[in-house]
Amino acid sequence: MTTTTPRRVVVIQAGLGQPSSTRLLGELLAGATRDALLERGVESQVEVVELRDHAQALASTLLTGFATGDLRAALDSVAAADAVIAVTPVYQGSFSGLFKTFVDVLDEGSLRGTPVLLAATAGTARHSLVLEHAMRPVFTYLKAVTVPTAVFAASEDWGSGGTVDGGLARRVEVAAGELADLVAGQSRPRPRPDEFADPVPFEELLRGS
Repeated sequence: MTTTTPRRVVVIQAGLGQPSSTRLLGELLAGATRDALLERGVESQVEVVELRDHAQALASTLLTGFATGDLRAALDSVAAADAVIAVTPVYQGSFSGLFKTFVDVLDEGSLRGTPVLLAATAGTARHSLVLEHAMRPVFTYLKAVTVPTAVFAASEDWGSGGTVDGGLARRVEVAAGELADLVAGQSRPRPRPDEFADPVPFEELLRGS
């Protein structure tokens, strides 16, 4: 028997290409998580946040300090998510600048206690340590609950037509199961934050200007 209130799973994906291996990995993880939650009697809804669609708005937000429009809605979705799947391509030995910019403009405390599955893509497996040396410390700092298994996909993990090899498929299944365990263990869905509940004092806004 499934729960009556579906849990919200938000996929943050920073792929730039069309098609994108980063997006494909995010879709695999989202599908595996949805299946794993159903096995645990929990329904879910998946939302994908395509960071490439918010690139200009992210730059503006860094300058103004205020997110509006579709970017504001994306930030609110992440803050209200019961689980997050974060997927980035690797550039210059780390996560992409677009990915980091989105993390930089997240509202303070929006990921506190949120289960997060980390994933990354690159051309070679030599970059796989990015998950542990770069991504996990950032999300630990944000007080997120990262699942033990992070998923890395190199070019050789993909076959023709978007198929995956057995090793990647197993990593996806294990990580999705760990995320589903955390979500299913929550007593209830996370409440949607009220952006007006704790306004920034006007004096503090002046100091930051």
